[in-house]
Amino acid sequence: MGRVLVMLTAAAAVVACSVATVMVRRRVRRRRKWRKVVRLLKDLEESFETPLGRLRQMVDAIAVEMQAGLVSEGGSKLKMLLTFVDDLPNGSERGTYYALHLGGSYFRIIRVHLGGQRSSLEVQDIERHSIPTSLLNSTSEVLFDFLASSLQRFIEKEGHESISSQDVKRELAFTFSFPVKQTSLSSGVLIKWTKGFAISEMAGEDIAECLQGAVDRRGLDIHVAALVNDTVGALSYGHYHDPDTIAAVVFGTGSNACYLERTDAIIKCQNPRTTSGSMVVNMEWGNFWSSRLPRTSYDIELDAESLNSNDMGFEKMIGGMYLGDIVRRVILRMSQESDIFGPISSILSTPFVLRTNSVSAMHEDDTPELHEVATILKHLGVPKVPLKVRKLVVKICDVVTRRAARLAAAGISGILKKLGRDGSVGEGRRRSSDKQMMRRTVVAVEGGLYSNYRMFREYLDEALSDILGEDVARQVVIKAMEDGSSIGSALLLASSHSVRTISNI
Repeated sequence: MGRVLVMLTAAAAVVACSVATVMVRRRVRRRRKWRKVVRLLKDLEESFETPLGRLRQMVDAIAVEMQAGLVSEGGSKLKMLLTFVDDLPNGSERGTYYALHLGGSYFRIIRVHLGGQRSSLEVQDIERHSIPTSLLNSTSEVLFDFLASSLQRFIEKEGHESISSQDVKRELAFTFSFPVKQTSLSSGVLIKWTKGFAISEMAGEDIAECLQGAVDRRGLDIHVAALVNDTVGALSYGHYHDPDTIAAVVFGTGSNACYLERTDAIIKCQNPRTTSGSMVVNMEWGNFWSSRLPRTSYDIELDAESLNSNDMGFEKMIGGMYLGDIVRRVILRMSQESDIFGPISSILSTPFVLRTNSVSAMHEDDTPELHEVATILKHLGVPKVPLKVRKLVVKICDVVTRRAARLAAAGISGILKKLGRDGSVGEGRRRSSDKQMMRRTVVAVEGGLYSNYRMFREYLDEALSDILGEDVARQVVIKAMEDGSSIGSALLLASSHSVRTISNI
């Protein structure tokens, strides 16, 4: 009997040792996998790093590219397109005007009434709609007929209002968020589609004429009287409320900027006809490129799989359409090199399945257990991950968003440098400490990425202060606005109408 007990005890000890060995091996493997993930995260942080020295090099590069783009066509990655907008609204405009805004993921229709004073601007009606994905690669006729039918429904809602009872043609500004080479305030040809649109037969077509044709086919009494880039509309709206507004930036599905330039600096345009001595220039800064940009393997893969590869490199680092997909690619690579996220799901492998608004929600999740992160990961086919893995995802969101915001701040600073509003005395000279040299400067900003993503805003503001220095940064006001590009386009139309009226007196 005693012998049996000894044998059973020995067997139990062997089993216990075996179990312990297995458990130890599992713990060792988990630790190795986690160390690998930590190493991947460190590599991510290093490759996405934007130190102050690099940002200031970017500022210089942007200012140089701006100047080159003003000298000659094709002389720069920045297109520096003329807009034929030289008189910005000042509050004296009167009348009722319409605007239709085609953006990257939405379109808006508005009606505004102006009473001749800044305080009398009244947005009488506004509609916002998502753009059906089927339109992104449809035909020009399908796209513009859809917009015209939406306009028709909008106008039919008015009933028998004052403008209808008068025999007056409705004047509409078409706010168009894509690169256009303008030939006048009311006409321009499409250069290329961005933000996921791919309607090939429209390249070189006059955009205003396309919309006017669709409107006429429906028998609508509407005149497409202005073609306005969304950044230019935002600048117009900002300037209407604050004359110190000299630039505008859109951070939405994509990103772009415009600013007010002296006409004598626009060398590629001989004798531009302006009465103010200045003109708004549409930079199309999404196409900016420099060796100083911190491009990573994730950016290269995203670009290669996009509809417009080898194009819009800057936009793909800072635009709302792309940030979510960069985060997804990081999570996917970590899943491929470690099993901390469990089996790789087909959903996680789908490009653009993770939207930037979800990145924002995860990044700003302040619940103790990060429930929002867990919910979004579950929708990506990654259920039941431990808290430390959820914290890892938040860190990934932070790294990607911080880079985007700091690059965006460098872009704004580049505009200020070109205009001599960055606190420096002149080219190659030291930064001025004389506060009288610093003028109040307002930059109008619009777009869901900026308005809805608190951490993006905070990182952008922080970077501006770092780049410009606190004294100069205090003189730079970033003014957020909603629907500014749409309302501002209607204001521009009203302003141009006022100028024509005065010139005919």
